[in-house]
Amino acid sequence: MNERAIYITEFDQHRLSELIDELHRTGYANRDALRRLEGELARAQIVAPTEVPPDVITMNSKARLYDLEFEEEMTVTLVFPEEADPAQDKVSVLAPIGMAMLGYRVGDTFEWEVPAGISHLRVLEILYQPEAAGDYHL
Repeated sequence: MNERAIYITEFDQHRLSELIDELHRTGYANRDALRRLEGELARAQIVAPTEVPPDVITMNSKARLYDLEFEEEMTVTLVFPEEADPAQDKVSVLAPIGMAMLGYRVGDTFEWEVPAGISHLRVLEILYQPEAAGDYHL
């Protein structure tokens, strides 16, 4: 995965840490996913919700992405697992693409594992970010 600095709000970091702890306690089967998410949190720059730049993908952000290999755009919302819904383009933070996109900014390119190898995506636009909209409770 890309080792560029990423931003995560204090609130998201707290909720994601609680999620990881809960999944460890309940015996979540995909331990590798939990380790990857823990790694993302460990390398992140933690910022107050009021200090996160408005062009960063935070939890509950809706972003327009560009797949560099397939030359296709997609719009996804990054959510907690219980809110994931592929039919509404809501991607769980536990999914490989969800983990990969967390904390990146408009213009950044990140990679994520797909069955055929590695896919590269660029963040084109943040359509909605809770912190920028003043929705600090999300």
